[in-house]
Amino acid sequence: MTKQASDTSYKTDALIAEDIDAYLDQHQNKSLLRFITCGSVDDGKSTLIGRLLYDSKMIFEDQLAALESDSKKVGTQGQEIDFALLVDGLAAEREQGITIDVAYRFFATEKRKFIVADTPGHEQYTRNMVTGASTADCAVILVDARKGVLVQTRRHSYLAHLLGIKHLVLAVNKMDLVDYDQQVFDDIVADYAAFAKEIGIEAFTPIPISGFKGDNITAAPSENTQWYEGPALIEHLETIEIANVAAQEKPFRMAVQWVNRPNLDFRGFSGLIGSGTVKPGDTVRIVPSGKTSTVKSIVTFDGELDEAVAGQSVTLTLEDEVDCSRGDVISASDNPPEASDQFEATIVWMDEEALKPGRGYWLKLASQMVTATVQEPKYEINVNSMEHLAAKTLGLNAIGVAEVHTEKPVTFEAYADNRALGGFILIDKITNATVGAGMLHFSLRRAQNVHWQATTITRDDHAGMKNQKPRVLWFTGLSGSGKSTIANAVEQRLNLMNRHTFLLDGDNVRHGLNKDLGFTEADRIENIRRVGEVAKLMTDAGLIVLTAFISPFRAERDMVRAMIDDCEFIEIFVDTPLDVAEQRDVKGLYKKARSGELKNFTGIDSPYEAPEAPEIRVNTVEMTVEEAADHIIQHILPLK
Repeated sequence: MTKQASDTSYKTDALIAEDIDAYLDQHQNKSLLRFITCGSVDDGKSTLIGRLLYDSKMIFEDQLAALESDSKKVGTQGQEIDFALLVDGLAAEREQGITIDVAYRFFATEKRKFIVADTPGHEQYTRNMVTGASTADCAVILVDARKGVLVQTRRHSYLAHLLGIKHLVLAVNKMDLVDYDQQVFDDIVADYAAFAKEIGIEAFTPIPISGFKGDNITAAPSENTQWYEGPALIEHLETIEIANVAAQEKPFRMAVQWVNRPNLDFRGFSGLIGSGTVKPGDTVRIVPSGKTSTVKSIVTFDGELDEAVAGQSVTLTLEDEVDCSRGDVISASDNPPEASDQFEATIVWMDEEALKPGRGYWLKLASQMVTATVQEPKYEINVNSMEHLAAKTLGLNAIGVAEVHTEKPVTFEAYADNRALGGFILIDKITNATVGAGMLHFSLRRAQNVHWQATTITRDDHAGMKNQKPRVLWFTGLSGSGKSTIANAVEQRLNLMNRHTFLLDGDNVRHGLNKDLGFTEADRIENIRRVGEVAKLMTDAGLIVLTAFISPFRAERDMVRAMIDDCEFIEIFVDTPLDVAEQRDVKGLYKKARSGELKNFTGIDSPYEAPEAPEIRVNTVEMTVEEAADHIIQHILPLK
């Protein structure tokens, strides 16, 4: 039995003999530390994790044996065989590609429970490392003593620091392969310290280890590193402050996940407390509405509490019937978070398809879900040299700083102050895939200076004067499909019916409002965004707006639909096969595109995403222009 296990067993025996309930309570209420292992490929992560799992298991086996009897203990030779089998199993997982994703392992010691995220070392799987680090309190960064500080050492250290991990361990592994040379260890620590200072890491804990031999893993110093005076890895991990404990010292914040109302006599607001503490009688503020109330009770599955702290999931009842719903944040009344719709943020892009500046994505922050657009990056960060590089977009695993605009204000805090209200993910609206993760820095000043000015005459007043219901008739289809011709015919018919209309045509708009835009994917997105905003203003004026644009991407058409009342947006798919549109080719554009003279032309070298469920579909092969226009008019009547 190891000395640590022997001492622990003695204390355990004494506690059981004195108070069995206290012993059980101690184990049930152990704190939980989440940490990641990261670094370069083949630096020994699997071996280290195998050693942690094996040694923690052996400690408890020794305790159990001491409690039951003085029966024989597991011998050293048996330990080596079991450890080898365990490490072989972890290595087999790695060889099969399993640890390309994040593998989570659970183990425990007498003092604490642990969840370790084993993250891949390959550069192309940076996004997986970010996933594992997003919930970690500590990062164990491994360095092969033979190789020193490598590119991935720097990359993962930067990401860990960027993601707000305050506790870093520099585990210089494979010391047995350099004869436990102190000079090798000191040189690596000095090299890493210089880099850490450059990126803003204020402190880290260096530990010389051998995952294979077990040096300085559970007990320190090892006989092989008597020159080392610091803690063993496990000893250090058992003393690290857990994020939830630190969060309790911050102002109270709870994002509302759902409103719980099983009957008319009970109305509770459920969620996870992100920071601070709360008690019945505390005055709280609902953000973004700003309404205040007093906490009436704190309800859990096990009954009511006198106090709740960060990390607990609870239901709060309030003294007043305030307007509060999913996505709102209940906070300390005298120190509430901000609400804004424009931010600067650092974004880690996690999708094979590059970021589309101006495209609408779902942004999920705590329990809030809104449409957001990311502007062209201010710069991309080279995590190897810390250079700021010019960038038009962000590709897979790229990290950059950009402005983020949301369709409505969201409640937030800087990521450095509050992970829960400062960290967000971006979700593709079409595929529902998570494409990016971000950290909010601050609200842009213009978001605070620009406010909506209320006017006396409303959009209903404008529509009433015209005796019609505002609509947006959005014609989409390939170039040459007949969009403009059919839209013009529909407007003529509406004019004869004394309807107030305006036709926005793709070519005409590019002569003025959008003459600064080209035909790249980013420019096409911005083109449609601007047209959508103009159409929205025109519906506010009570007009029936007809737009004739290729608008090739579903995401941008959905973005415009989201700007306008859903019942007022009518998507009209002018369905014309590519070969038919190309035969018409009145403007000669297809011919130029086929010859390579015209780049980014829809249908040739740029995709067209046909509507999946348009309100109206007209087939110009089967219908004349007049028949198509009549069909549309019949569909949109009555217009009042």
